[in-house]
Amino acid sequence: MLVHNDLDHYEIVNIAVKEKHQGKGIGKQLIQKAIEEAKRLGAITLEIGTGNSSIPQLKLYQKCGFRIIGVDHDFFIRNYDEEIYEDGIRCRDMIRLRMNLINEVK
Repeated sequence: MLVHNDLDHYEIVNIAVKEKHQGKGIGKQLIQKAIEEAKRLGAITLEIGTGNSSIPQLKLYQKCGFRIIGVDHDFFIRNYDEEIYEDGIRCRDMIRLRMNLINEVK
């Protein structure tokens, strides 16, 4: 889902692929469709965020062209009552990534 943050800036939020279907290219297709839609809407930048423990997602987003722009420290501690763990890593921080949609540098 795309959220219009301000002016010409959008964010991808709430995308997920069921675990049994991961690794089949579905996530990449969803990201590519979101990029196409953001461009169609005239977005200048597109952002996405994920947890510090979400290694496969970080890998996917960077492969799709997103670059890390910052860390929202303790985001998941502040916003979730229960602790989240992925592969034994506590999810604490939100990693923010951005893609410039105009004048993209390859």
